[in-house]
Amino acid sequence: MERLTGGTTVDPAGFRDVLGRFATGITIVAGLDEGGRPAGFACQSFASLSLDPPLVMLAVGKASTSWPVIERAGRFCVNILAEHQRETCAAFGRSGPDKFAGVPWRTGEHRTVRIDGALAFVECELQAVYEAGDHHLVTARVLALDAREDGRPLLYFRSRYAVGAF
Repeated sequence: MERLTGGTTVDPAGFRDVLGRFATGITIVAGLDEGGRPAGFACQSFASLSLDPPLVMLAVGKASTSWPVIERAGRFCVNILAEHQRETCAAFGRSGPDKFAGVPWRTGEHRTVRIDGALAFVECELQAVYEAGDHHLVTARVLALDAREDGRPLLYFRSRYAVGAF
C-alpha cells in the first residue's frame, strides 16, 4: 500500500485518503465583526501548542471568507463540537451568508462567539498568522476556556462523521 515511491510528487487524492485515516475532532471557529455580527467556519485542524504561555494553533484555508472577518477582530472562540452537532458542523462547512441561522450562540466574555451545546470552548486572542501552502497557520493565546463534564466529541474519520467509544 505504498503511495509515494521515491518521487517528490504526492497525488492530492492519495494524500487526502491517507491523512483522512487520522481521526480528528471538529471545531467551529467563530468571532464577531465590527458591527457585532457573528462569523465562523468549521475547522478540524486544531491543536494545543504550548502550556506556558497557553497557545493553540489552527489551519485555515486561504479561500475562507469568514477568516478575514475573524482575523480583523483579533479574537475568536474555538468551539469543540459534541456528537449531536453534525448539522451545525455541516452548516459551517458550507459557504453562505448566514451560517448562524438556527444555531444558538452567545457572546463570550472576550467578545467572541460561543456555540451553545458545544463540548468545550477555548476563547483566544490572535498571536500570529503564517503562510502555509493553501492554508494559513494561525497561533493564538488562550484567554478563557471551559468544558462540559458530559458528552462525547464529534469526530471526522475517512471523510465521514464518526463517534468514538468513550
